[in-house]
Amino acid sequence: MALENLRALTFDTGGTVLDWHNGFKSAFQQAGKRHGIERDWGMITNELRRRSMQLMLNLGEFAKPDYRFDDAHRKVLDELIDEFELQTFDEQDRHLIAYETPHHFNCWPDFPDAQAKLRQKFIVASFTILSYRLIIDTARHNGLNWDAVFSCEGIGKYKLLPESYQAVTEYLQLSPEECCMVACHEYDLIAAQKAGYRTALVRRKDEWGPGSTQTELTFSPDILVDSFDELVVALGVK
Repeated sequence: MALENLRALTFDTGGTVLDWHNGFKSAFQQAGKRHGIERDWGMITNELRRRSMQLMLNLGEFAKPDYRFDDAHRKVLDELIDEFELQTFDEQDRHLIAYETPHHFNCWPDFPDAQAKLRQKFIVASFTILSYRLIIDTARHNGLNWDAVFSCEGIGKYKLLPESYQAVTEYLQLSPEECCMVACHEYDLIAAQKAGYRTALVRRKDEWGPGSTQTELTFSPDILVDSFDELVVALGVK
């Protein structure tokens, strides 16, 4: 099935659409300033993200999940506070960093206009390991309009499990080949490709902070672009 037969675009949302690094880093900086503490906030931010992701990917493979991404953020934050001697961060600081901040992440500036254009031709859905409430709140914060939100929280099987990708195509009543997974993460796209999806990799070079290292791709996506504006063009939308 050729790309012109696509019916739906399913977007990874954390990282691909939302700028988590600057959001978390700013929250850490504010809390640190409040308590007169200096640390490598960029490094701690990336560690928060990395460990939280490890707690979520493939969740539900052997048992029904008993926590969501918001819980993972808080669990990892508490660990990092102990590791980096940040115990002066009180409950207000911890709630702000782990919950309020991600629920108000800014999206990448090239996304809202592209989303509006893509919705003229495709079903445009969020397909994410983030919680439902986080996607709702960030959509309202950024003025985003999703045609649908598919959170692995509701599916009960988290990426990269094939059941999560299969569930979304069933909900959309489409074949996998009619769906294109859009992400900046290679591992997400490889799993989607194995499930029969078309794939579009949109590079987010600053996802892990300015000057983040770009790794060599180990697979070939159907579309490879450096911005959402380029994705719009690649999909033939005016």
